[in-house]
Amino acid sequence: MSASWIPVTVWVCPLLLALASVPSISATQYSLTKEYYGSTFFDDWTFYNYYDNLTNGDAIFVSAQTAFADNLAYVDSTTSHAFIKVDNTTTVAYNDKRNTVRITSNDSFAVGSVWVTDLYHVPYGCSVWPAWWSQAIQWPQGGEIDTFEGVNLQTNNQMSLHTEPGCTQVSPNETSTLVTSTNCAYDANSNQGCIVQDPSTTSFGAGFAGPGGGAYVTEFATTGISIWFFERSQIPSTLANNESIIDTATFGTPVGNWPSTGCNVQEFFQPQQLIFDITLCGDFAGNAAIFNQTCSGVCYNDYVIGSPSNYNNAYFEIGYVRVFSPPGSTTVVTPSGAPGATPTPTSSGNNSANKRYTPVVASVLGVLGGLGMAFL
Repeated sequence: MSASWIPVTVWVCPLLLALASVPSISATQYSLTKEYYGSTFFDDWTFYNYYDNLTNGDAIFVSAQTAFADNLAYVDSTTSHAFIKVDNTTTVAYNDKRNTVRITSNDSFAVGSVWVTDLYHVPYGCSVWPAWWSQAIQWPQGGEIDTFEGVNLQTNNQMSLHTEPGCTQVSPNETSTLVTSTNCAYDANSNQGCIVQDPSTTSFGAGFAGPGGGAYVTEFATTGISIWFFERSQIPSTLANNESIIDTATFGTPVGNWPSTGCNVQEFFQPQQLIFDITLCGDFAGNAAIFNQTCSGVCYNDYVIGSPSNYNNAYFEIGYVRVFSPPGSTTVVTPSGAPGATPTPTSSGNNSANKRYTPVVASVLGVLGGLGMAFL
C-alpha cells in the first residue's frame, strides 16, 4: 500500500530504542497480548485526518470525529462488529474528493508477533482500493507487510512485502503458485514489492462475503513472514473459539511465505503498526491499464463523483483484530507519545485538502506531505 516517495525522518524514534529489549524469538506457539474488539475497538487507533497524499487517491481520510458522526466508522451494537466505510450517501462535486477512513494502531508489534483479523465483509467496487497491512514508522527502512490488498472488481487477494534493497523471496513454503515478483525492494519495479496472489476467488471482492468471510493470519517471525487465509468454515478451532493460545504449526502451509533465507526479517523489518484503509482510484486502482481490466469508464469521473451508491459495498466489517506474542513475553511496543506516522491534523473540510490534483501535482504534494510529517 506504499507510495513511491520516501519520507525524511529527523527525529529519533522511540520504537527503535525499544528494539534493544525485544528478544530474538522463533516460535510457533503464541499467547494473546492485544485485542481490538467490540465497543472499544476504535480506542487504540489514530485516524489519519488528511487527504490521501500517500498514494494519490481521490479520497479524504477523515478525522475520528467526522468518521463517527457520519457513520463511516462505528461498532454495531447487535453483532459487536466494527465497520469502516467509504461515504456512500454524498454526491461529490467535481474536483473534490470523497470521504473515507484510514486508521493506524497506536501500538507497534515487534518481530515475534502474530496478528489475526476476522472479517465478514471487505471493500470492493470500481475505483475502490482497500488494504489491511502494516508498516514501521520509518519507511522503507522498517519494512511493510501487505496482508490484504486489491482493487476494483478483482477477485483474488494479493500479499506483498516492501523493504530496502536486499530482501527477496527465496524458496518459499507456500500453497500459492501465483508469484508476481520476488524482489521486495521499494526502488525496484516501481515499488510493486514481492507479490504473491491468493488463488482463491473467495479471498477478495464480491466472492469474499459469500462463505461468510474469513480470517487472515500474519506471522512476523525471525524465520520469515507467513500469511494464511481461511474461509469461515475453515478457520482453525483455536481462532474460532477465541482461545488465548494458538500454534501456527497447526495451521498448515501458508498461502504466502517469505523465508528469512532470502530476507533477514530482523535486518529489514522494525516493529509494525497495523493499518486499515480504503482509498479511491490513485496509483493502483486508478491506473488505466489496471482499472480497465475489470471496470469501464473513467475512475474519477464515473465513480468518485458519480452516484454515491457506487460505494455500497466499499466497507470492512471486522469481527476482531488480535495480536499474539510468544508465551511469557510481549512484542507490543507502546509509542509513549511518539508522533507516529500521521501528519499535522487538518480538517477534512479544508478547501485545499479537499481538492483533486493532476498526477504530477499530487505526486509533489505527496512528497511535501511526507516531509511535513517527518518534521513534526
